[in-house]
Amino acid sequence: MTAATDIAFENTFVRDLEGLYLPWTAAPAPDPRAMLVNDALARDLGLDPGVLRSPAGLGLLTGTAVPGSATTVAQAYAGHQFGNYSPRLGDGRAMLLGELVTPDGQRRDLHLKGSGRTPFARGGDGLAPLGPMLREYLISEAMHALGVPSTRSLAVVATGAEVWRERGPEPGAVLARTASSHLRVGTFQYAAATGDPDVLRRLADHAIARHHPSAAGADEPYLELYRRVVGAQARLIAQWMHLGFVHGVMNTDNMTISGETIDYGPCAFLDAHDPAAVYSSIDEGGRYAYGNQPGIAQWNLARFGEALLPLLSEDTDVAVGLATEVLQGFAEGYQDARDRGYAAKIGLDAPGPLLTGLAALLAEHRPDHTLFFRRLSAAARGDDGPVRELFADPDAPAEWLGSWRAAGPDPDAMDRVNPVYVPRNHLVEAALEAAVRDDDLEPLQWLLQVLAHPYDERAGYERFAQPAGPDAPRFVTFCGT
Repeated sequence: MTAATDIAFENTFVRDLEGLYLPWTAAPAPDPRAMLVNDALARDLGLDPGVLRSPAGLGLLTGTAVPGSATTVAQAYAGHQFGNYSPRLGDGRAMLLGELVTPDGQRRDLHLKGSGRTPFARGGDGLAPLGPMLREYLISEAMHALGVPSTRSLAVVATGAEVWRERGPEPGAVLARTASSHLRVGTFQYAAATGDPDVLRRLADHAIARHHPSAAGADEPYLELYRRVVGAQARLIAQWMHLGFVHGVMNTDNMTISGETIDYGPCAFLDAHDPAAVYSSIDEGGRYAYGNQPGIAQWNLARFGEALLPLLSEDTDVAVGLATEVLQGFAEGYQDARDRGYAAKIGLDAPGPLLTGLAALLAEHRPDHTLFFRRLSAAARGDDGPVRELFADPDAPAEWLGSWRAAGPDPDAMDRVNPVYVPRNHLVEAALEAAVRDDDLEPLQWLLQVLAHPYDERAGYERFAQPAGPDAPRFVTFCGT
């Protein structure tokens, strides 16, 4: 059994990227208690779950007692938040412990969220309430099980300290999460804003080595980096749309270079299919609505391209032309990934105009997003009743269903890509309320168990597949800061 103090960290971010971080240490955790520990992920990382639950392990997971191999820092980045540029954001309440190299050779950041106020906190207290940290644990693990690239959650530790928010005192917590890195579009924006071409070049070289090493051999490696990131994000956003996932806060500091989903603050999953769906309490203008996500992703990637311009050519006009050509590929890449994914969801290799008709049908009648696609397999087997009952007018989908069924969809293939279970918003909130208010983790544990196998329908779990119902109040999310 490896002691927590003997865990070996590497620190290539710190080694390579001076100027993009500040050395920092975590705030005290007076009475740490493990709320959730992800045993399977711990083992994948080469860690012993039992050690993580020990007093020394809790010191590691809160950042209050770290191994000598860790070099703890707060990362610097900038970003456009709701379209407005902030030149200095950074880890205001978070800290990078370092990088773990897994037994299979993968490099993963270990990052603590809620670990205390840093110089990037901009007036905040740097702490995190327990509820939002449990929420990120749950949703990020659900996304992983659904096959979506994502940061992952290793543990949530209650600190024993109170966090004051608008509704009063709440228990504080630290989330330990892993990522292939925490490099963001905002990291490049910060580096570019320094005006030092060496900082930007070192960052780009680090990103290539870490995420896209084959790009180093390209004739134009920095342009190739841009192309790879654009492609990864096009595929990621298509997956969000397939699943009805609404990120809620697609600022440029929340878009990764790796193509992983990051930051699960005001996110939610669609019940009724609605392109205008917004759940975040602060997105009053609907900038980050479900249907806007592809366009916002392209806008964010344009900001990434702007940051890279000094590396693309000494001639600004040439650099802009090169970046513009790559950025224009986002739409094609996204549409290709979107259409291939939706073709799989309706069980066809070449759906043709059926996809256009499907989009119109869903937008007009707004059936439950997850149930519609899952129940299509029953329709493919000859029983379209379960699909039709999702519509206020059961005859509304009849024409489309007829044309689609005539094309010969494969119901077994559909069941492999259309989940039965997603993190239903009302179930998530009920589980979090039980955990925070009553110190009862059982509902959360049940939900985690169900969401770990989202494509496998199981008897007795029917309530986990159902929406809240027509009389439920409008669901609203909050960023949890």
